[in-house]
Amino acid sequence: MKYLTLCAALLAAPAAAQETPQDATREEGLAAWERIFTVTSHPRCTNCHVGDSGQPMWEGLGYKADAVHGMNVQAGESRIGAESITCDACHVTSAAANTVPHAPPHIDDAWRLPPIELEWLGKTSAEVCAQLRDPDTNDGHDIASLVDHLRNSAFVSWGFTPGAGRSTPEGSLDALIHDVTLWGAAGTPCAEG
Repeated sequence: MKYLTLCAALLAAPAAAQETPQDATREEGLAAWERIFTVTSHPRCTNCHVGDSGQPMWEGLGYKADAVHGMNVQAGESRIGAESITCDACHVTSAAANTVPHAPPHIDDAWRLPPIELEWLGKTSAEVCAQLRDPDTNDGHDIASLVDHLRNSAFVSWGFTPGAGRSTPEGSLDALIHDVTLWGAAGTPCAEG
């Protein structure tokens, strides 16, 4: 029995090593960053990663460019719309599947916008890269806690599985987690410019 357990562990080791890179070259890190930016620049992400305006967008999801969220929603300083119409007036906190097209989506968490310092809408790859590598501008995350956030956030999970015919970023959540881990192992490199 010990022999079978040892064999299973040895066979699983290469897969586990691939899932959690311990070191990576700058080139591997830059390639991982490009895949990460493909996700962070997708409208499914940028439409809520807005800055001081606190106004979520609907652009790039079958709507015209610069399309603001319906009903002129303003998240305000609270980031939940407490100053006007709260997000949960339409977005239901529920683990139910999102099966109805064009209906307000719901997730198993209280709907809100990310912190202002996590604005991605209209930002370049270099700007978002510099932002995400710095705990002062990424909501206090080091790579380990950023990976933990990706694994456990209902918002991030929903972004890859929004249901009801909604568009999604390229790749998968597991691929994004792998790329962030690889980027971190390479020292969080950012391309020049």
